[in-house]
Amino acid sequence: MCDYSLMAVPNRLAQEGEELVAHRFPTGSMGLASPCDLRRLTRPASAEPAGFWTCLKNIFSPPRVPQVPAVCIPPGARLRLFDIPVRMQSEFGVGAVEEVTFTQLHAAVNSYRDAVRFANGQEMRLQELREGQRVHVLDLSLAEPFEPLAEEYPELLYRRR
Repeated sequence: MCDYSLMAVPNRLAQEGEELVAHRFPTGSMGLASPCDLRRLTRPASAEPAGFWTCLKNIFSPPRVPQVPAVCIPPGARLRLFDIPVRMQSEFGVGAVEEVTFTQLHAAVNSYRDAVRFANGQEMRLQELREGQRVHVLDLSLAEPFEPLAEEYPELLYRRR
C-alpha cells in the first residue's frame, strides 16, 4: 500500500485510470502523488514585494502549506511505468515504457518494501524511481485484499481476540 515512511503523510487509495508521478515527500521517501495535487500546491510568486512586518511575521509563524497526499497502491495492481531511465532499462532488461505489477518485497516493519515487478520477473523498489517519473494505474481489480500485518499493527491483533 504505502511504505512505513509515508504513514505520517496524508494518503488516499489510487483509482483506476489515474495518472500519478513519483514525488519525494517531506519524509525524504519516494512515493506516488497526483499531478493535480502537486499543481494545486504550487503558487506563483507574489508580484508585489512583502513588507518588513509581513516577512517578520512569516519567520515566527510561517504560512501553512497543505501537504500533498501520498497515493497508495494495493499489491497486485497493474500499472504502466513511463520514462524509465536508460541505466535502469539496461539494468532490469526493460524498455522506456513497461507494464508492471505493484508488489511488496517483504513484511518487515520499518523498511522500504513497496516495489514494482516487471514482466521479466525483475523487481525494483519504489525508492528507485526518479522524481517526476510518470505512472498510469491500469487495473486495481487484481489487487490483493488489504489486511494490516499483525507485526506492524499489534493493537489490531489484540482487538480481534
